[in-house]
Amino acid sequence: MAVTQIKTPDEEPQGYRRVPHNVEAEQALLGAVLVNNEAFYRVSDFLEPRHFHDGVHARIFEVMSQIIRANKAATPVTLKTFLDNDPPVGELTVPQYLTRLAAAATTVINAEDYGRMVHDLATRRELIGIGEDLVNTAYDAPADLEPSQQIETAEQRLYELAETDKYGSGFLGFAQAVRGAVDMANNAYKRDGHVSGIATGFRDLDEMLGGLQASDLVILAGRPAMGKTALATNIAFNMARAHRAETQADGREKTVNGGMIGFFSLEMSAEQLATRILSERANVGSDKIRRGKILESEFQRLVDAAQELEQIPLYIDATGGLTIAQLAARARRLKRQRGLDALVVDYLQLLQGSSRRANDSRVQEITEITTGLKALAKELDVPILALSQLSRQVEAREDKRPQLADLRESGSIEQDADVVMFVYRDEYYLKNRKPKEGTEEFLAWEAEMEAAHGLAELIIGKQRHGPTGTVTMHFDGEFTRFSNYTHAGGMPARMD
Repeated sequence: MAVTQIKTPDEEPQGYRRVPHNVEAEQALLGAVLVNNEAFYRVSDFLEPRHFHDGVHARIFEVMSQIIRANKAATPVTLKTFLDNDPPVGELTVPQYLTRLAAAATTVINAEDYGRMVHDLATRRELIGIGEDLVNTAYDAPADLEPSQQIETAEQRLYELAETDKYGSGFLGFAQAVRGAVDMANNAYKRDGHVSGIATGFRDLDEMLGGLQASDLVILAGRPAMGKTALATNIAFNMARAHRAETQADGREKTVNGGMIGFFSLEMSAEQLATRILSERANVGSDKIRRGKILESEFQRLVDAAQELEQIPLYIDATGGLTIAQLAARARRLKRQRGLDALVVDYLQLLQGSSRRANDSRVQEITEITTGLKALAKELDVPILALSQLSRQVEAREDKRPQLADLRESGSIEQDADVVMFVYRDEYYLKNRKPKEGTEEFLAWEAEMEAAHGLAELIIGKQRHGPTGTVTMHFDGEFTRFSNYTHAGGMPARMD
């Protein structure tokens, strides 16, 4: 592309520091499109009018985009109708300027290169804008603006810039699409359980869900003492322990099994959470660990389990009282710095919305939180497993198995979630209904207790892309551990 220098009004005197831009590249690209409209399609999937530094060029690109997308020819003559009344460009009218651009263009070979240059310079200008806003706000921050809020805002803007200003891939040939489908099947074959998502480590659950799927919001709900945190911790550990990555041709690491897990523990400290996992892995009761009443052999098992845990990519944030914006900022930071394949949030009722929403009502605040979690799952392209409390109305029913209507405080939890699961242990309720010994009721109760002992039900009440039903699991209360249920005669899990 050869373009003669055309003076534009935004040129500044030499010696001044100017924001990154290249007027010649913008002129060369516009001239190429005017000469051959096919050049537009080489840049249309990533270049927008806002990426042009010169306002006149942005206006010209916007109009020619509209004309070409309407299947009409964009030439100096056809553009003249729409730009005739625009302010002149130096000594030239806009129609004269268009003619100069077209006359200076001799080839379209480098149109895409010029387009990428314009795009990259626009990204650098946005970076400068974020930096200037950061400095100015830091100098003149209002009294009620915490520095942490400014950091979170800057991180969010940087992440959005990084994610939204990527070059698009455009249309794929069908051969490429088929290869992509085969790659997905190959990845599923390589993963534990042969699932398309991240395997939870629980056979029957993975069979129903296909693993935890990227961009899904998965709600795990239950009444207190049902084992929500224990199950979430078991799933997080299973995924992190199975993590395996391969180095790609571009040098980046790609997860091929398991995942790098972020765990937001808003209720328990990191030490309490680690104690639970240690107890489960070492077969040592957590109460014995806390009191130090352990045998030498048990202590050795704890040491071995701790060494194993040190190697897995499970990252815990135990900060209490986080807002949904703070959680999102920390999740973005974790993905950027260390990688992220799944998030666990224990539990969503302990999150806070914006102060404005909080002043409205708790229902609206929960709505903001669940909407924010779903948006974050899509933004980061990872599954988010969020725990939730259930309302007390469960206790008033004869059959205390949870239902979707029991989700506490907001229907938005059910609406925004892709999957809703409930943990239910009949043994817990039976234990509290123990009748007087020696009676017929006691014998019947004893039989029910024996049948329910060590069992838990994981009720899948909603699944956007698959079946609902019930998965039976083993639960060991001493070690807060869930495990696969052994089916009699190899029978599959009960389905409702």
